[in-house]
Amino acid sequence: MQFPVTISIGASVIPLHGIIEFAAYFIGFRYFLYLRKKQPDAISTTNRIWILIGAILGSVLGSRIAGGLEDPEQLKMANNVLMHFYLNKTVLGGFLGGVWGVEIIKKMIGEKSSSGDLFTYPLILALTIGRIGCFSMGVYEETYGTATSFFTGMNLGDGKMRHPVTLYEMAFLLLIWIGLQQTEKKYALASGLRFKIFMIAYCLFRFVLDYIKPHYTYSTGLSAIQATALIGLLYYVILWFQNKKLYLVK
Repeated sequence: MQFPVTISIGASVIPLHGIIEFAAYFIGFRYFLYLRKKQPDAISTTNRIWILIGAILGSVLGSRIAGGLEDPEQLKMANNVLMHFYLNKTVLGGFLGGVWGVEIIKKMIGEKSSSGDLFTYPLILALTIGRIGCFSMGVYEETYGTATSFFTGMNLGDGKMRHPVTLYEMAFLLLIWIGLQQTEKKYALASGLRFKIFMIAYCLFRFVLDYIKPHYTYSTGLSAIQATALIGLLYYVILWFQNKKLYLVK
């Protein structure tokens, strides 16, 4: 396989990544609408729209802030700081920004019902599809791993055997999906617990995964992604002590 993977349409050559990224958003949102029709939603349509707006705005802001801080050397050299943050993004920052954007909107509209469960499986599906696009870019996008002699190593376009971290993440997401579904077959999870389990697991996974990805290391010994993951985990620890009943299995 040659990286980046492209598709020829007439005289145009289009990166596969862009097509798959669009498909990820489209399919994920359609799956969300399908699930909302299939199961009762305690949140009204109007409030659900406001929550979606909060999630989108929060995720855009969170992904850009975390992404822009990944490499402070590039940030220092940037001619336009705002453009630097706009062009750099990360999924984990987007997830956490989306969570906080939703919580702010819910306080503004007075919505008290948990809203994350319905998003969980569509998010997992969209992210899994999106990571196919990231994998198709090889080393030409910053979603590749460090060099390795491990049997999973792949040549991602620079002649070196590297950890295919996007494939690791896809496998992790599949396991999370299966694990959540099997758990819900045996137990009735408290409202909001499905989403919280996913977010905690994803934060832990991304914290560990960054050890096998090239990154700028701050004086704390952590990358920006790892710091973001720890902030996310701290948020859920605080949430636990504030309202333990959300985590009980009925």
